[in-house]
Amino acid sequence: NMQRVKPHELRNMDDNALVNELVKHRKELAQLRVSKVSQAPQMKLARIKLVRKAIAKILTVINQKRIDQSRKDNQKSKYTPRDLRLKRTKAFRKRLTKFERSRKTLRQQKQDNNYRQKEIRGCRVTEQ
Repeated sequence: NMQRVKPHELRNMDDNALVNELVKHRKELAQLRVSKVSQAPQMKLARIKLVRKAIAKILTVINQKRIDQSRKDNQKSKYTPRDLRLKRTKAFRKRLTKFERSRKTLRQQKQDNNYRQKEIRGCRVTEQ
């Protein structure tokens, strides 16, 4: 019987080794499912859960490595790709930028210009 897969050990492996490990575990899972149908002892049934968890851990490490690599590749670029940006909340992402908030239409600019505030001895008065 194999021991549990440990993520810190997986992180030290290179990509090819990880993929080979993944293939090995997937083959084992397929065999275990076949033996489950053909009335195998309970020991093998308990092993299915361990193998599934191992596959999940390997996939997680592969994804983390890919994300880290793409972060390094895009570090110097002007824009970071959408999937590497901070997720935060939907409301936060959809919020207008400072520049967009301060923009005005031509009509509004004219209106503001024609009826701007004037200061007379400390108190504001609207010019008309």
